[in-house]
Amino acid sequence: MSIYTIVLFVHIIGAIGYFLSIGSWLFILVGLRRAQRVEEVRALMHVNDLSGPFGDGSGLVLLIAGFYLALSAWSLLTNWILVALISLILILLTNGVLIGPRRRALVKQLKRSAPEGETSLALSQHINDPILWATSQTTAALLLGIVFLMTTKPNLGSALIVMAVALVLGLVSSLLVSRRRYTPQQAADQRVQDNM
Repeated sequence: MSIYTIVLFVHIIGAIGYFLSIGSWLFILVGLRRAQRVEEVRALMHVNDLSGPFGDGSGLVLLIAGFYLALSAWSLLTNWILVALISLILILLTNGVLIGPRRRALVKQLKRSAPEGETSLALSQHINDPILWATSQTTAALLLGIVFLMTTKPNLGSALIVMAVALVLGLVSSLLVSRRRYTPQQAADQRVQDNM
């Protein structure tokens, strides 16, 4: 067993952790959209508080191990590595700039809410922020694109096409989801239908 295989394992664990973090955030967003009571929102945001640092740590492990692998066995100028690396850095920066502040604003609004009861209009607006949804879903699609690059190792043109397709799929899927907004009453009606 070489250092390379151990770092490759750590790199894959970082990728799995980052996927879990994004997946749990998407799960939380779906739950938040359906929540009709402040208590439900608070419980889901508590899960977010637990998973957020995990995702940040996983992203850092993914990036550091990826750098080591690229420098020790490949080159940072290898086409697919360059595209994957730039994509991952852009994902991490975009998430920090677009998702982070919106998560904090949602938490701040939640703290201003009553301890229990129906969700307010202001809280619902933070939950249904289209940029929050678009960034989260696009991140998931772009991560799948990066995994495709790592497994197929395409040339530069193909790598760029893969990431462009992943970007378009992420944005289109977020548009489809953002069109469907739940008011607290619609969430309650949906729950009644689900329980029948």
